[in-house]
Amino acid sequence: MDSSAPVATALILAAGKSTRIQAVASDRPKPLIVVAGETVLERNVRQVAAAGVRDVWINLHYRGEQIQALIGDGARFGVRVRYSWEPELLGTAGAAKKLEGALGGSTFLVVYGDNLTALDLGALVAQHRARGALATLAVFDRERVPNTGLAGGRVVLDAGGRVREFVEGDGLASPYVNAGVYALEPSVLAAIPAGAFADFGRDVFPRLLREGARVDAFPIDGYCLGIDTPEGLARANALVASLEGAAESLAR
Repeated sequence: MDSSAPVATALILAAGKSTRIQAVASDRPKPLIVVAGETVLERNVRQVAAAGVRDVWINLHYRGEQIQALIGDGARFGVRVRYSWEPELLGTAGAAKKLEGALGGSTFLVVYGDNLTALDLGALVAQHRARGALATLAVFDRERVPNTGLAGGRVVLDAGGRVREFVEGDGLASPYVNAGVYALEPSVLAAIPAGAFADFGRDVFPRLLREGARVDAFPIDGYCLGIDTPEGLARANALVASLEGAAESLAR
C-alpha cells in the first residue's frame, strides 16, 4: 500500500465523564467543552477529515445525545459519522474491540476526543506504514512541546524511535508522554478481550511490547492540550486563541 494514502476510518473516543472539570463543563460531556470558539470534538472531527478520513465512529456514554445533536451525520465536516453507544464504559481499547467489524479491515486511527493535539496525521500514517509498525503512538516531549500537564502514559524510546517501555502515570523517567492519537493495524484488536473493559495504555500497549510487537512513536512538534481541569481549559483557550490569531494575521 502507498504509505501516503489516507486512512479511511477513525474512532474518536468521547464516552468519558467530565468529573475533574465539572465546574466549567456544567452538564456537558467533556468533548463538548468549547476552546477558542469551537468544541474540542468538532476540532477533532475536522482534523481527521482534513487528513482524508471519510468514516468516523464516535463512542458514547455520558450525555451522548448532546454529542449526536451537535455532530449529526458528519455531513458538514465532509465525513460520515456513526455512533457506538456503551451502556457500560468499555475503556479506550474496549471501545475499539466493540467496533472490530467496522475497524478490522485496514489501518485505522484512534483519537482521544477530549484532547487537542496539533500534528500532521498524514505524516504519522506514512511513518507507521513505512516502518511496518503494528501500532504507532503520537507522543510529545513535555519539556519542549506546549501542553497542559496531561497525565498520559510515559513512553521510553530507543534511538530509532521504537517504543521500548510504556507505563501509565509517572512511573518512568522519560520526557515523552502519550498524546492520545494512534495509527493501528487491525491485528491489534486481537490483543483486546471482547466484552470487557480494556485500556490501550494500561492493558494493550504493555502486552504488545511484552510479545515483541513493533510499537513505534511519532513525536509531535505542535501542542497537546488535555482539557481535564479548569486550569487546563484556561491554558488551552489562551494558547489556541493566540495561535489561531497569528495564523489569521499571516493569511491577510
